[in-house]
Amino acid sequence: MCKKKLSAGLPSFACRAMAISTLLLAAPVLRAEEKTSMTHAPAVALHTANIRAPVSEFIYGQFIEHLGRCIYGGIWAEMLEDRKFYLAIGDPESPWTPIASPTALMMVKVNMVKENAFVGEHSPEITLPGADYVGISHGGLALIERKEYVGRVILSGDGTVGPVEVRLIWGDQPSQRDTVRIEKLRNEYQKYPLRFRVGTLTAQAPSTTSTLPADIAEGRLEIVAYGRGRFRIGAVSLMPADNVHGMRADTLRVLRELDAPIYRWPGGNFVSGYNWKDGIGDPDQRPPRKNPAWQGVEHNDFGIDEFMTFCRELMTEPYIVVNSGQGDATLAAEEVEYVNGAPQTPMGRLRATHGHRKPYAVKWWGIGNEMYGDWQLGYMPLEEYVKKHNQFAQAMRAVDPGVKLIAVGATGPWTEKMLADCADHMDLLSEHFYCGDLPDLDAHVRQIGDRIRAKCEAHRRYLSTIPALSGKTIPIAIDEWNYWHGPDVHGELGIEYSLKDALGVAIGIHEFARNSDLVFMANYAQTVNVLGCIKANKTTAAFDTTGLVLELYRHHFGRTPIEITGGSEPLDVAAAWSDDRRWLTVAIVNPTLESQTLALEIEDTKPTGEGRVYLLTGPDPLARNALGEEPKVTIKPRTLRDPIDRVELPPLSVSLYVLHVERRI
Repeated sequence: MCKKKLSAGLPSFACRAMAISTLLLAAPVLRAEEKTSMTHAPAVALHTANIRAPVSEFIYGQFIEHLGRCIYGGIWAEMLEDRKFYLAIGDPESPWTPIASPTALMMVKVNMVKENAFVGEHSPEITLPGADYVGISHGGLALIERKEYVGRVILSGDGTVGPVEVRLIWGDQPSQRDTVRIEKLRNEYQKYPLRFRVGTLTAQAPSTTSTLPADIAEGRLEIVAYGRGRFRIGAVSLMPADNVHGMRADTLRVLRELDAPIYRWPGGNFVSGYNWKDGIGDPDQRPPRKNPAWQGVEHNDFGIDEFMTFCRELMTEPYIVVNSGQGDATLAAEEVEYVNGAPQTPMGRLRATHGHRKPYAVKWWGIGNEMYGDWQLGYMPLEEYVKKHNQFAQAMRAVDPGVKLIAVGATGPWTEKMLADCADHMDLLSEHFYCGDLPDLDAHVRQIGDRIRAKCEAHRRYLSTIPALSGKTIPIAIDEWNYWHGPDVHGELGIEYSLKDALGVAIGIHEFARNSDLVFMANYAQTVNVLGCIKANKTTAAFDTTGLVLELYRHHFGRTPIEITGGSEPLDVAAAWSDDRRWLTVAIVNPTLESQTLALEIEDTKPTGEGRVYLLTGPDPLARNALGEEPKVTIKPRTLRDPIDRVELPPLSVSLYVLHVERRI
């Protein structure tokens, strides 16, 4: 993702707009001879005996980055922002505010103390005035009726401090709170467990301005103390009790339905300024940092070990990118050893001390992200970067010769030199692209497929012109691809997608299938909220329109593409066998505003007439699925009873036919 840093360290959205404009200008225009006259009804022949290379399951991969509300606020269950107090209390951007009993309001004193800070640069220290309570509060929490919440707070204080109360509050009545009481504190930091249960919300006064459902209240967490003296708060955490190893149960449910076979992490631009060692060990003592590439605070709560737990829960393959921006080959090699090394190795021993004795055996590793762009931290000229890439590859393979390495590519001079100088030091070459919003419906829908095809055509030329590729093929990993346009509804880059975007993603999958001999991996960017195929608010998660397409094809489209001839325009058609050759799948995108009829001739095999069709559609090109509302874009399955030679295709639709086959002719 293109992003330049301003002096304040925030992303330049002018850079983003320029990058998208550049991508659009670079998009290929279909040649006239590639467009068939629309005066005749579309008709195609499916040559089921003529097959292509199987489609890699990894084309349904996903990408998650430490950006916006993808991980924190999407996947990770932590409800508190800045739980380790990177920002000073009182800072306009801090979610924490000082509070006190009415008689002590003028005496509230919160200092950010560096000496003996629990984690990071400082910890809040609060001076108590006497009998009245003083403390801090964090609001904006979405609390669900009759739900339990768990957490911890780390405190220290002198002997005159106490009691300390940690309160979860969901209304104005005394009964609408639950309190954990700590009678006395110690001089050294001590961790105290928290558990709360939200009661009924019926006593809550109805609000004419609230947009929350009736069973959800906007709550707050308060940490207050009585007595005299001073006390410090080292860190605090609050999660729903049904969290799964720190991850949101509702988001995991949707991710399991998506069933992506591989996840790329942790970036993205983020990785070029990330030190993986910040994300290991006791989560409460991992240092909070300014996100090196994007807005907000990086809590370092979700590191390598959490990512591996995430992959285990989803039964998916991990793909880890190392920092070839500001990082060096030694840091990358140590990361490989931490993940894959035996417990007798230095980094493997460190992993074991964190509770993970068995090596993770991660196979897929990316060396850097978009190092061709001057927005990237650690950017350097291409002539220098090819040397750096080879150093990384040698160092990482010296630790684990079995790793598969994915290099940074960018179609054109960058990719050409990477292939010429680094072909022996990579297993795949990465390519990225994003598409903006085009006013013409057909052009908007087809641009993703056009971009994929253009990249594949370029790589086929490289195979015949670059001497280093003689006798070998470096497959492509299109490990960032998507539409990127519209307002940020779900946090930073949290745009919503429409039906026309979903149709374009479907055509993109068709193009991956047409180039199954060359595209080995593709990672939709991103997964949750940030350009996400899944959207999540504070209490629920659901598929966006593009997520419905990815889930549909992942579960129902075949693996072995077949040859298709004829004139399908204005439709886009792809077909493939299932692994057992008992089912023939035919996927048809109708990106027009009119119903279409497609004549099908199926050669070399005979469908029985049994099967199903999955219809994805909506009322108009801009139809969206907003959280909390009835979805406007849906998938409706229907059982087939009779053989078909002609199909009716509704406007703005994806129709995926799964046809049972009686025999091969």
